Amino acid sequence: MEYLKTVLDIQVTYKSIEDLHLPNFIMSRYRIRKVFMDSVEAFFLYPVTELEEVGTLKKHISRIQKMKNIPVVLILKQLTYRQKEYLLREKVPFVVDGKQIYLPFMAIWLQERSDAEKIDKKELLPASQMVLLHFIYHGSGKQIMSHAVTDLELTSTSVSRAVRQLEKLGLMRTEKDGVQKVLCSELSPEELFKEAHDNFQNPVKRTVYIPLNQIQDTLLKSGYTALAGYSMLNEPNVVCYASDSISRWNSVSTNKLQNGQTQVAVELWRYDPKKLSGTETVDPLSLVLTLENDADERVEEAVEEMLDQVWRKIDGNRD
Repeated sequence: MEYLKTVLDIQVTYKSIEDLHLPNFIMSRYRIRKVFMDSVEAFFLYPVTELEEVGTLKKHISRIQKMKNIPVVLILKQLTYRQKEYLLREKVPFVVDGKQIYLPFMAIWLQERSDAEKIDKKELLPASQMVLLHFIYHGSGKQIMSHAVTDLELTSTSVSRAVRQLEKLGLMRTEKDGVQKVLCSELSPEELFKEAHDNFQNPVKRTVYIPLNQIQDTLLKSGYTALAGYSMLNEPNVVCYASDSISRWNSVSTNKLQNGQTQVAVELWRYDPKKLSGTETVDPLSLVLTLENDADERVEEAVEEMLDQVWRKIDGNRD
C-alpha cells in the first residue's frame, strides 16, 4: 500500500494467513490479507463484488474478527459520498487508494475530494428520477429492473444508465437473480424519498399560458389544480396542466398570464408526466417536487396531507 507510505510514512508489510475458516458467502465477496501497518496488526479487506450496505458489511467484519480480534480495513478503489458517510457513522475503517484514509484505531482521518464524490452531488437525470420514483411507488425493497423498462416505456439502455447514476449516488444497489438484474434498497419508500431530496430536480422547466380552446390533447392536471384533487385545497382560478412538449403552442402561447378567463397554464416537464401516473393528474411525488419552494402555508399543509396518503397507500400495497 504505497499510498499509506507516501502520505503517512506508514510501512505496510503483508503476512500470509493460514487456516482461514470463514463461510463461503464471505470468501466469495472479499479478498483478505493480513498486514502490519508499522507495528499495528490488521486485516485488509478487498471487496471483489459491489460494496455491501453498511449493516451487512458490519456483520461480515464481525465474523472475520471472530477469527482474530484485530482491526479490519476496507481497501477500495472509489467511494460515493453517502457510502463514506455511512462508513464514518459506523466507524468502519477504510482506505480509498490515492484519495482517503480513515483508520480510527490509529486516530487517522485524511480525505481528498474523489471523482465518485463529485458524481454524487449531481442532480438526477430525468430518466433516473423516473426510475427512482417508480421504485418508490412500488415499495422499494427489491424489484426486477425490467419492470421499470416496461412500465416507464424506456429502453433497457436508458434504464441501465439511470440505475448506474442511482448506484453512484448511493440511492440503490443492484443484485443478480439468475439472468435478472434486481434493484435493491434497505430504506422504506418514505426514507428513500427523503434521502434523495438533494438530488431531485423540479420536473417543471418552464410554464406558458395558452388559450383554453387550444387544449385538444388529454393533458394531466398539475400544479394547484392537481393538489386540489389530492387534498382539501380549493381549486385555483386558472387551470394548470403538464406536458413534456409545448412546441405545438408556440404561436399562441404567452410567458405571462394575460386573461384568466380564457387561458390555462401548461408546464413543460423534463419527463413525460403520464409515465408515472395512472390518473388524470400528475403523480403526487413529482407534484411535491414542483411545489418544493412554495411558501404558502395552505399549500404546505395540502402537500403534507397528500404525502400522508401516498405513504399509507404504498405501505398498504406492500402488506
